[in-house]
Amino acid sequence: MNTHTVTLIKGDGIGPEIAESLIRVFEAANVPVVFEEAIAGLEAIERFGNGVPPETLESIKRNGVAIKGPTTTPVGGGHKSVNVTIRKTLELYANVRPARTIPGAPSRYENIDLLVIRENIEDTYGGIEHFQTPNVAQCLKLITRQGSMAIARYAFETARALGRKRVTCVHKANIHKITDGLFLESFRQVAAEYTDIEADDVIVDNCCMQLVSRPEQFDVLVLPNLFGDIVSDLCAGLVGGLGVAPGGNIGRDCAVFEAVHGSAPDIAGKGLANPTALLLSSVQMLQYMGLYDHADVINDALLKTLNGGQRTRDLGGDLSTTQFTEAIIANMHPLRHENAVEEQAVRVTHPVPADIKEEWTLVGADVFTEWSGGLPPMPEQVGPLKLTMMSNRGTKVYPGPQPDILIVDHHRCRYTSDGPVTTADVLAVLNEVERLGIRWCHVELLNTANGQPRYSKAQGE
Repeated sequence: MNTHTVTLIKGDGIGPEIAESLIRVFEAANVPVVFEEAIAGLEAIERFGNGVPPETLESIKRNGVAIKGPTTTPVGGGHKSVNVTIRKTLELYANVRPARTIPGAPSRYENIDLLVIRENIEDTYGGIEHFQTPNVAQCLKLITRQGSMAIARYAFETARALGRKRVTCVHKANIHKITDGLFLESFRQVAAEYTDIEADDVIVDNCCMQLVSRPEQFDVLVLPNLFGDIVSDLCAGLVGGLGVAPGGNIGRDCAVFEAVHGSAPDIAGKGLANPTALLLSSVQMLQYMGLYDHADVINDALLKTLNGGQRTRDLGGDLSTTQFTEAIIANMHPLRHENAVEEQAVRVTHPVPADIKEEWTLVGADVFTEWSGGLPPMPEQVGPLKLTMMSNRGTKVYPGPQPDILIVDHHRCRYTSDGPVTTADVLAVLNEVERLGIRWCHVELLNTANGQPRYSKAQGE
């Protein structure tokens, strides 16, 4: 059997302790893996001023597979999230989080077997944020057709490979009609190709309620990035918490598996760390690599240990990290096949959909302005563009009676025309606004396609 080189990022806090547990378990199970250590997190920031050094990314690219312990990103100071940096740099577009009831792990529920598949690149995790005024901050939520179709196809292919029966799209398209609407539209388009798998959708708030009341009704969930982040942790809570929650980040060319819990610096070095999540993530990793027999050896030993009442303190036991690791090793059975055969792991390949081509017509612009003390004195008309609406925090405040709401210093001023306009017409509006002493801080062009607006209305418009 071939020996595989895997990048190992031990991480911060309790990371090195649970990573040592992983190394010992792999050695005992004779897993044909050699670890190549790399660093990320606080140590990397202290040594290089960068939470993810280029050498670490190169190691992951070279080996194609990595496993990492928890890393810490300092709050403030301008440092990017280590996890987000790795996912985006390596285009690890699918975050895969199983949530299964584990015998011996305390939980309010029984017989849960969910698979949460989260889009891992887009949404508000683009990190595109700006202060528009001293009192108003903005975050852009980016959803693409290509990214949405890629994660939908991954969800259906994975469901088919695992023999699962249903894929549910979780969204907020009733409010985010354009962004989540595109995610849902892309899901439905892909679902039409998988007639052997049931497909449905649910609004995210209803999904959360249903998960805590009847979680057994769900099978595979596919979600945009932000909702996926929240719901995957909710599902972990259903089966015992993040301490027993594995996770994998899958891309076209490489994958990174990780313990999704925190680095717990308060218990680091005390022998209290629970390596279960990292070990379950390593099981995911071995399955991804096609080492199914070795994955079974580790998974079965771990479950036998937990079910036998041998647990770390966070799960109600009294074992140290080292004692728990030794118990797992003692519960290992031999490989089911004397000469374990390396199988081909399931890979999800998909074509990148072509860009949708539409004939767009520019019909106006939303000019966002900073103005305190009521509504800004915007020009009623500049050339072909007429002021048709102003909103504040998304609610229409002009024309008509001004609603009794809190008005802040950030206004959306919509200029439209009965026919096509040019960007020069929009620039003329901006110049006139500046001449009047009004600061404009942001502009969005308003386009139509086949007579349909490619922009949203204000509340009350």
